[in-house]
Parts: sequence; C-alpha cells; structure tokens
Amino acid sequence: MDAGNLSIVSEFVLLGLCQSWTMQVFLLPMFFMLYLIILLGNIAIIILIITDPHLHSPMYFLLANLSFVDMWLSSVTTPKMITDFVREQDYFLWRLHVPGPLCAFFGGGEMVLLVVMAYDRYVAICKPLHYSTIMNLQKCIGLVATSWTIAFVHALSQMVVIVQLPFCGPREIDSFFCDIPLVIKLACIDSYNLGILMNADSGVPVMTCFIVLLISYTYILLTVGQSSKAGTSRALSTCTAHITVVLLFFGPCIFIYVWPLSLTWVDKFLAVFYSVITPLLNPAIYTLRNKEIKIAIKRFRSYYVRPKGNI
Repeated sequence: MDAGNLSIVSEFVLLGLCQSWTMQVFLLPMFFMLYLIILLGNIAIIILIITDPHLHSPMYFLLANLSFVDMWLSSVTTPKMITDFVREQDYFLWRLHVPGPLCAFFGGGEMVLLVVMAYDRYVAICKPLHYSTIMNLQKCIGLVATSWTIAFVHALSQMVVIVQLPFCGPREIDSFFCDIPLVIKLACIDSYNLGILMNADSGVPVMTCFIVLLISYTYILLTVGQSSKAGTSRALSTCTAHITVVLLFFGPCIFIYVWPLSLTWVDKFLAVFYSVITPLLNPAIYTLRNKEIKIAIKRFRSYYVRPKGNI
C-alpha cells in the first residue's frame, strides 16, 4: 500500500454497549446502581479487614487486595459505559487512551492474585503446622508485589506492540471500551498473525493460571477428603467460594481471548460479565459464605454504629 495515499487516523469511535436509545435508557440506571454496589461492597470489605484485628491474617490480606483490584477493574470500564448511554458516540485519541491497557493491567493482576490465594489455601490446608512460617506478612507482600509486576509487564508488552501500529482506515470499535484485539483489527496491515500473537499473549497467561488453579484446588479437595469432618466442612466452604470466583472470572476470559466466538454481542456480554458482574459478586460470595466475615461485620456494627442511647 502506498504510504502517500494513507490518511492517518488517530481518533477512534466507541459504539458502546448498544445503539438502541430505548435500551440505553433502561440500562443507564441499572449499571449506575451496579457500579455503586461494586464500589460500596469492595470498599466495605477493605475497610472491614483493615479495622478488624481478627482479620489481620494472610487470607484476608489477599482478599482485601482482590477487592481493591475488582474495584479498579470495574472502574476502568463501567463509568465509561455509563456516560456512553447519554451521548451518541464516544471519540477518543488512541495514543492517549488508557482504559485498554489498564484493563489488561488489572485483569492480569487479578489472575495472578487468584493463583496466590489458591497457594495460600494450599499451605493452610495441606501444611497447617508450617502455615504461620510460610505465609508471613513479608511473604504476602512479596506475592502481591509479584502479581502487580506480572500484570504491569503483561500490559506493557501489549502496549509496546500496538502503539506503533499504523491506522488509516476504519475507526469504529464495536465495544464499550478499547479492547486491544478489536483495535488491532483496525490497523492498516495484515493483522492476522499479530492478532494471533496478541491472543496468545493474553490466552497463555489465562490458561496457565486457570490450569494451575484447577490442579491446586483438586489437590486441596483430595487432601481435605482425608481430614477430620469439622475441618473438611470449613475447608470446603472456603475453597468453594474461591472456586466460584475463579469460574466467574476465567470463564469469560477464556471465551474472549483463548476460544473467541467471533460474535459481537457475545463478546460484549462476556466483557460486561468479567468487568461488572464478577466484581459485583465477589463481595457477596466471600461475605455470605465466610463465617469470620459475618462475625466481623457484627463487631463493626456494634463498635462503630452504636445506638444513641449507649453514647
């Protein structure tokens, strides 16, 4: 293609979640309320874990970090989607646009963090006598820092490639955020091999983390089956909550980056699921299935929300 005939495109258009005005009016208040619940739910878990000394343990330290990541993962995409409901089109400068890389950053961080949480449960259940030695505060901070580092390298590796791509043709992205595989398709080059490379860059970490998690929880459940009945019940409750979160997060990611269905409406639904629904359900899953969290909530209410007559 003659470079002199190219019209360089730097501004792109996000088509949003849907183009129907009636549907937008219906979805606007719903997603606004969901986003508020996500913020309040995850912030509540973080505050509860920080303020309650009984929850100052590795498992809840990691849970607070998961809530922090969930909150920001949703904040990268959901406010943008909400504002798109009240305007016809959303224009953005790709070179200066950050939600796409940030989504890869927080998504990658959550994947590795879920593996770290599985490792924590493995040590607690399979090596209980050595748990306090292995999972000390320094080790937890190091593991969390590792998850952030891997996420940063993952996001940076994608940015380094796509920021140099030439754009000269179509500029419409049929999504509510600039997902990197969709942006690559607009480049003025044969993007087939590059698309495979980018999918592999996301798909390999997704499948690696997912397989490691499956192996870890399978081994944990087998170990639990040989323990006492009381310990088995508690361990199963904790592991079931973690496995539920893993399936909710990795399921959509696998169909988007590993086994894409090439159906726009399906991709949008899955993107909404892991960026909105999963951060929404995580606080409920860990709160409703965790006895210590329930007790901590009661302590918090009795200490900080006292009746006026007791003051």
